[in-house]
Amino acid sequence: MDYIEVTIDLQPRDPWAEVLIAELAELGFESFVETTTGIQAFAPVTIGSVDELLATTSLQLNSEVAFTKTEAIIPHQNWNAQWEADFEPVEVDDRLVILAPFHDASVYSGREQIIIQPQMSFGTGHHQTTYLMSQYLLDMYTIPAKVLDMGTGTGVLAILAEKRGATDILAIDIEPWSVENTIENAQRNGCKHIRTATGDSDLITETDFGLILANINKNILKKQLPIYHGALVQKGILLLSGFFVTDAAEMIALGEELGFEHLETLEKETWAAVKLIKK
Repeated sequence: MDYIEVTIDLQPRDPWAEVLIAELAELGFESFVETTTGIQAFAPVTIGSVDELLATTSLQLNSEVAFTKTEAIIPHQNWNAQWEADFEPVEVDDRLVILAPFHDASVYSGREQIIIQPQMSFGTGHHQTTYLMSQYLLDMYTIPAKVLDMGTGTGVLAILAEKRGATDILAIDIEPWSVENTIENAQRNGCKHIRTATGDSDLITETDFGLILANINKNILKKQLPIYHGALVQKGILLLSGFFVTDAAEMIALGEELGFEHLETLEKETWAAVKLIKK
């Protein structure tokens, strides 16, 4: 399938670039590249009128930001080349670096390394949330044996969970190409304990997870929070990200209503992640 590339230049760029990424993700855009002047957003050509979609975002509703927009159609075969050109290593403190196969791994010797082929299921606009979720996993003294990675994308968090000691990891994504990418990346990193499934939260039928990872967007997280609660063992840990710092209090409150206790909040730029435990 062909994709549409929408380039949006913003004045001012911050914080509107991140706001727009979150809004367009909810409207069906699949991946994003942050530029020095704004963003590029990618979606199947079947998404419909870009102008009509943009009319529902903060760009039209807020006089504080001005923007210009251009559109281009890119054939499917050029998609991965676009990501390879824009994908940069994700460095988490001095402990972990997430690389693509075409990066020079020797530059990062002495750190834990995860190698992924970025393809469509990885957007540079969400490096902050990948960073935060990775920080949580690196900070945990022990990782529970059984882990659910919901909205796995490239599988990077599932891979890190295995590297940190998990022995039974279920990685779910609604997009078949994300699941395929996760399988490839798990093999690329020598993982043996990651099983995958294509679909939504109705695939979560097991109730003995010790840890659930969900780096999605706020609306999906809100909808699925009760399911996560039911899938965790007592004292199980839930790590959430994919939302702004200004949304963290709402996510914590919703979790507490279900019977979670808030343990910690991490922030990077305007993005947040929260750590909850099932009472």
